Amino acid sequence: MSSNNFSTILTALKPDFLIYDFLQPWAPSLASLQNIPSVEFITTSAALTSFSVHHLRNPSDKFPFPSIYLRDYEAKKFNLLLESSSNGIKDGDRVQKCSDLSSDIILVKTSREIEAKYVDYLSGLMGKKIVPVGPLVQEPMDLKVDEETWIMKWLNKRERSSVVYVCFGSEYFLSREQIEELAQGLELSKVSFIWVIRFPKEEKDNRVEEMLPEGFLERVGENGVIVEGWAPQAKILKHSSVGGFVSHCGWSSVLESIKFGVPIIAMPMHLDQPINSRLVEEAGVGVEVKRTAEGSLQREEVAKVIRDVVVEKIGEGVRKKALEIRDNMKKKEDAEIDGVVEELMQLCTKTGSNVNF
Repeated sequence: MSSNNFSTILTALKPDFLIYDFLQPWAPSLASLQNIPSVEFITTSAALTSFSVHHLRNPSDKFPFPSIYLRDYEAKKFNLLLESSSNGIKDGDRVQKCSDLSSDIILVKTSREIEAKYVDYLSGLMGKKIVPVGPLVQEPMDLKVDEETWIMKWLNKRERSSVVYVCFGSEYFLSREQIEELAQGLELSKVSFIWVIRFPKEEKDNRVEEMLPEGFLERVGENGVIVEGWAPQAKILKHSSVGGFVSHCGWSSVLESIKFGVPIIAMPMHLDQPINSRLVEEAGVGVEVKRTAEGSLQREEVAKVIRDVVVEKIGEGVRKKALEIRDNMKKKEDAEIDGVVEELMQLCTKTGSNVNF
């Protein structure tokens, strides 16, 4: 949407306040011209946001929390991301400007249960109060579509916490080499699995069987199923037979896994995912799969971490912690939302708006 169109919409609707995303600095600027208070809503983790802002403002200083870091091959991609630009503005500068323009507070999709110190550090960097809104994960709906029904029937036949769910989100597509190593790792682990595979639109004619190791489907048999395209992720994670989530660590996926108490086998690929993966390990709710110095997956390591998290005694602590944090976050969800409402009401009162929530 162009800024001109948005300005027209603001004039017509006359909202009491505006909530905007983190890459649209023109939105709060236009709202300010019409005396409309605006609040930024950050949908990435507080760890990632504070790491990014620290890096932009103090590039020569180490981040004060050593458990959050980037490996060399990850840092190169991360720096390129911050330096990328559109309309002549670097994305890193855009991130900072959006936060600077937020009125008094900044909303973040997170919980103090897992990110308290990063919320506080981000508040210090920004000079504004950071208000966690909670995980915002909906309970799964019962759609009763064919794809969902057969998956649930398959899960119902499995023992409690015995299945690993494998999915890398909707925006990242595994290379042939990554598919090979992951498939071999799943087979070596001997853990039952549901694996969701997606291909780019331009490669939609790819056959799953052609991308997998020869004979893989025959060898795993009923122990594993491949789903192409889409699966009811929240409903799968909530199922009692699921005991682990092989995840790229996109923030929404991390929060879903924590919401349902499922430990994470972390395989970050790009963007915010490496930082989220370090946070998952620090919180004790998952284990990251180690890679080569160049960032390549290794089937033996994939198999080992899957077994450690889902089956072996060594993973008991992770499994217990995932359930503990699930329960703690559930207790705090209503209070976090109430806190957001209170902050927004105070903002409206301060600016003279009469709002009924």
